[in-house]
Amino acid sequence: MAAKGNKLTSASIGEDDKLVSLEKLDRLSPDLWPEKIPGVTEYEVGKNCKSAGTPRWLADLEKDDINLLQEFGSLTLSQLMEKVRGLQNLAYQLGLEEAREMTRGKFLNILAKRKPQR
Repeated sequence: MAAKGNKLTSASIGEDDKLVSLEKLDRLSPDLWPEKIPGVTEYEVGKNCKSAGTPRWLADLEKDDINLLQEFGSLTLSQLMEKVRGLQNLAYQLGLEEAREMTRGKFLNILAKRKPQR
């Protein structure tokens, strides 16, 4: 029975050898892979070379934002979860304070629409 298993394996290898292609396709051929919009390839290569040093999302960040990301990256999981809880509590407190101020503005009639003057 083990011999049959070996025969199948060697037969499978022989069939795989029949499927191998030694043809080399030149990816630079404009006839095989024409450029859809002329000049786009050069533009893309030039743009990638210029911004290869820093990712696009990182280029938009300020120094304070990068420092904050590095700080969060250095925290352990429990420290990070504690930081998230603190931010959630702060957001909740800000929401309560905003609701109080909106109610105060409503009672003081600050947000009422002005009547057109004649």
